[in-house]
Amino acid sequence: MSDVTLFSNNNLPDYLQEVELDDLTKNLAGNTATRRISIRGGVFRMMVNGEELAKNTNRAMNVVIVNGAPHVSRSLYLSEYNPKTVAAPDCWSNDGIKPDASIEDPQHPTCEGCPQNIQGSGKDVSRACKFQQRLAVVLADDIKGDVYQLTVPSKSLFGRGESSDKMPFQQYAKYVGSQGKNINTLVTEMRMDDDSDTPKLVFKPVRFLNRDEWEIAKEKGASPAAKSAVVQTPAQLDGVKAKKALPPKEEVDEVEEVEEEVIVSEPVKRTSKKTAEPAPKKDFVDVLNEWSTDDE
Repeated sequence: MSDVTLFSNNNLPDYLQEVELDDLTKNLAGNTATRRISIRGGVFRMMVNGEELAKNTNRAMNVVIVNGAPHVSRSLYLSEYNPKTVAAPDCWSNDGIKPDASIEDPQHPTCEGCPQNIQGSGKDVSRACKFQQRLAVVLADDIKGDVYQLTVPSKSLFGRGESSDKMPFQQYAKYVGSQGKNINTLVTEMRMDDDSDTPKLVFKPVRFLNRDEWEIAKEKGASPAAKSAVVQTPAQLDGVKAKKALPPKEEVDEVEEVEEEVIVSEPVKRTSKKTAEPAPKKDFVDVLNEWSTDDE
């Protein structure tokens, strides 16, 4: 029997027809946490293994946030930004306090004392080292599907929105928590802010998950893919090797993939109705068909 015949659905036992690809197989196949959503150019882009596989030009997308980094992270790029490639940062921090232990030549022992953290070290009066927060999300209309990394940049992270329908992420998360609800029990809309000159996301709640959807969301949040998505940089997910940091500069070029940074307040460090049943899991091809694959 050939491998094509063996893996044909016609030869698959009944009890295996509905079995999904498990984390063991994904890990052994090297297919864990390699997917992310980029908002470069104000467009939602599906990135797989560093390649843009598809894009969605709709201004809004509904997701379920299944996991998130507990700290605001930082990333520093000293080389000129190339929108066609994803480069490893020269320096970064997952906790926003000190550089990652893997960096061979950090810019400074602490993020707070780093010269790249001073306003004016970047373009115009911005900081060269950027704030961001990583989330793990699944598509609301394919909740059984893949986990994606979403990196929320500073402009989409801090500040105060005009209304409860248009909040930056930290305000949105605090709003949900103030209502005594968990963020992974909701479908969240992330929308491109039409009033911003650079790509900026705003967030709002759409609806509660039904029981089956919530159980799936909890499983997705505990998966290796979700855990990797909130601790790895986009370059690490894409398989880009880290590079040795260059000496500090007085002036650096803007290199963020997502946006040009604006002045924002530094985050405060902390011390310590029933809906329809979820739709069947979509084939990967079906998901791609909902994204435009036309060239720009």
